[in-house]
Amino acid sequence: MNIFGVSGSLRAASYNTALLRAALKVAPAGMDIDIYDGLREIPPYDHDLDGDEPPPAVVDLRRRIRAADGLLIATPEYNYGVPGVLKNAIDWASRPPATSPLKRKPIAVMGAAPGAFGSVRAQLSLRQSFLWTDSVLVGKPELMVFQAHLRFDGDGNLVDEQTRKLLAALLGALADLVTGH
Repeated sequence: MNIFGVSGSLRAASYNTALLRAALKVAPAGMDIDIYDGLREIPPYDHDLDGDEPPPAVVDLRRRIRAADGLLIATPEYNYGVPGVLKNAIDWASRPPATSPLKRKPIAVMGAAPGAFGSVRAQLSLRQSFLWTDSVLVGKPELMVFQAHLRFDGDGNLVDEQTRKLLAALLGALADLVTGH
């Protein structure tokens, strides 16, 4: 099972990218997670550029989403919402609607933030975007890593056992969604 992992953060020491790396360690047997590192290369969405030859970074993003069995997205929360770079990538991937690689794609959403709410508002906003794309989202469990600085060590390793268990459960639910169980 091939899962495409996307962090909504560009920051080198991102807790959300660290959460994706932790997913590699707790993924169920048979699940491979490919962590995307091209978010920075995607230009702002421009319908005029989305014709027969979209930008190469967009072609790559769409191809990788289409090839994946499912998506795992880790989003930070900026100003109570989804980071612009992540929303922009979803906008590109959602076009054209009839053939979008997001259509009926199984998706799990999670997030980490230093505050007390752990990206809950960003995740809610992100879930709304996936209504339009007709994606299939994991409903439960939800993973909102609050006070992320207490759950990762200085090297970006997830050290909180409860968070590891929730992450493993989220990945199990995604696997079930992908396989139809």
